Amino acid sequence: MKNLIPIICALFFSAQALAADEALEQGMVNPGYEEKPGWFKDSFLDIREDIGEASDAGKRLMLYFYQDGCPYCAKLLNDNFGNRAIAEKTRQHFEVIAINMWGDREVTDLQGQATTEKQFAAALRVQYTPTLLMLDEQGKVVMRINGYFAPHKFEVALDFVGGKLERQMGFREYYAANRQAAASAELHQLAFSLPQPLRLKDAREGAYRPLLVMFEQTHCRECDELHQDTLRRPAVANALTNLDVVVVDMWSQDKLQTPDGRELPVRDWARELDVKYAPALVFFDVEGQEVFRTEAYLKSFHVHGAIDYVVSGAYKAQPNFQRFLQHRTDALHARGFEVDLMD
Repeated sequence: MKNLIPIICALFFSAQALAADEALEQGMVNPGYEEKPGWFKDSFLDIREDIGEASDAGKRLMLYFYQDGCPYCAKLLNDNFGNRAIAEKTRQHFEVIAINMWGDREVTDLQGQATTEKQFAAALRVQYTPTLLMLDEQGKVVMRINGYFAPHKFEVALDFVGGKLERQMGFREYYAANRQAAASAELHQLAFSLPQPLRLKDAREGAYRPLLVMFEQTHCRECDELHQDTLRRPAVANALTNLDVVVVDMWSQDKLQTPDGRELPVRDWARELDVKYAPALVFFDVEGQEVFRTEAYLKSFHVHGAIDYVVSGAYKAQPNFQRFLQHRTDALHARGFEVDLMD
């Protein structure tokens, strides 16, 4: 019990500090250990060396202090780094190192002294998790985020520090001029989808349509755009009727029956399929075998193309999706239709 006291206190103070910034959703529970993204740096924890390597790569160093059982750490990893645009922007501008607030791994600090993760965290006055320290090329803290920033605010912070704009203005001034609209906090639903509870094998016995599983999450502007714009285009909506469709939360612990008949939490199935970002559109044939997926940011032309690529069976004869799209584009141009790939 004694060892739990500092953890409980840290969570309490973190929740108090963040209440005005981002409320914890109802029903959120202690998630325990959270797997870090594979692109985080596997460091020997010599911080001066890490700063130098990041600088040589034209990046800055970000220290991510966490603890197992921290629900806001889970939100950072899932809602923020699970967002493709945020993950790509972070990787472009930063090397990220995860440090356990209570860990015992050896750290060589900014003065070259050997210490431990927990001593290093204490020396830097880390009291909340997550705490993010974004360092400049000399090891100075450019921005300190005590707790959780929602994705729209976090992305502005990445732009500010990654662009080295602290040399021109303060973050408060920059954020006021560049703050972005928050994404929806709801998981989108699609009318006429497969019924709950999801039985992706049993409910599709004798099915003649391929299956589309849309792995999404809350706080995802690309998911919002997909549902509020792309899927409402008449041509896309019409093409979608040729599929059995379901939308799932890629981080959900709720169980479903997979297309091959297994019972799995959605989160585990997404991890097994190596779904990293939302939205990801994963297509299965009538036998329940994955045949195609899209994970990049796509506008309506490409989403429509992906649906037709699967529904038409073209993937069986033409394994290169880009060649399929090029033929489509050429044919439309030849028939007098303008194609705007970014519409």
